[in-house]
Amino acid sequence: MINSTQVSYFILAAYFDTGALKYLYFIVIMMLYILIICANLLLIVVICMNRSLHAPMYVFMCSLFVNDLYGSTGLFPFLLVQILSDIHTVSVPCCFLQVFCLYSYVSVEFTNLAAMAYDRYVAICFPLQYNTHMTYNKVVMLIVVIWLPPCVAIFVIILLSASVQLCGNIINKVYCDNISIMKLSCSDPSMNNIYDLITFSFTVFVPVSVILYTYIRILKVCFSGSTQTRQKAVSTCSPHLASLLNFCFGLSFELQQSRFNVISVSNILRVFLSLYSLTCPPFFNPVIYGLNMSKIRIICKIQIFSIVVDFYFCRNGNNPVL
Repeated sequence: MINSTQVSYFILAAYFDTGALKYLYFIVIMMLYILIICANLLLIVVICMNRSLHAPMYVFMCSLFVNDLYGSTGLFPFLLVQILSDIHTVSVPCCFLQVFCLYSYVSVEFTNLAAMAYDRYVAICFPLQYNTHMTYNKVVMLIVVIWLPPCVAIFVIILLSASVQLCGNIINKVYCDNISIMKLSCSDPSMNNIYDLITFSFTVFVPVSVILYTYIRILKVCFSGSTQTRQKAVSTCSPHLASLLNFCFGLSFELQQSRFNVISVSNILRVFLSLYSLTCPPFFNPVIYGLNMSKIRIICKIQIFSIVVDFYFCRNGNNPVL
């Protein structure tokens, strides 16, 4: 029997031999990672550098983009190394580090979306009291709530999982996953499962409940309000709902195949579905918000134009005429 002290690495069994196509996969994933970095960084810089975008709504957006960068960095470099490698193994400490990054990313994403929903609820349902409700101190408190409790909860999960005895080291995934590690346990994982369920409830069910409640209230105001109120609600809430649905869509597939052995799904499709919730939201969130929020879109165009002009004049050795 193999115990936890003897397991020094995990084997990622979901990788399959792709031959020369691995270089194509490497290029595609690397380009996607570069696009994610550039798009999220651009919006973070635009929001931070423009005082007109320091309203609570944009602060929460900035937090969302930072989390997308964080989650992507916990996954993409690892995938790129594994794609080019012939031996798909990962050390135990690195595996648990990746579990922490990916799980905390998912948890923070939900709490961040809940904070954004609350902000829209106050703005639409109590527009005259918005400035007194969403004060600087309250926004700071919400940012702390978005990040600190999920990260602490996931850290406890890692501590509990690291103490479990293991009877194997083969994970049927392309990245490290706590559920897959617990399936290798040769001791009773009841305590871990109970804590996982509690953590899942607080980091997923509670934020989703907040989102559903706030949007039910928003819909009531929209149906009873004027056309201008409905237009404002649609323009500000549609990106948020699109981001939430996209994230939940990918996560539902991941939970389904992690909890249940889905043998009817092909290996390629299984890998794609497991990666969807970790790769598509960081890519689509900047697109969703950048294209739908007219204020951000206009400022981004100005910033990009300014960069192009500065680059052109610097390349030609001239100073731009102001």
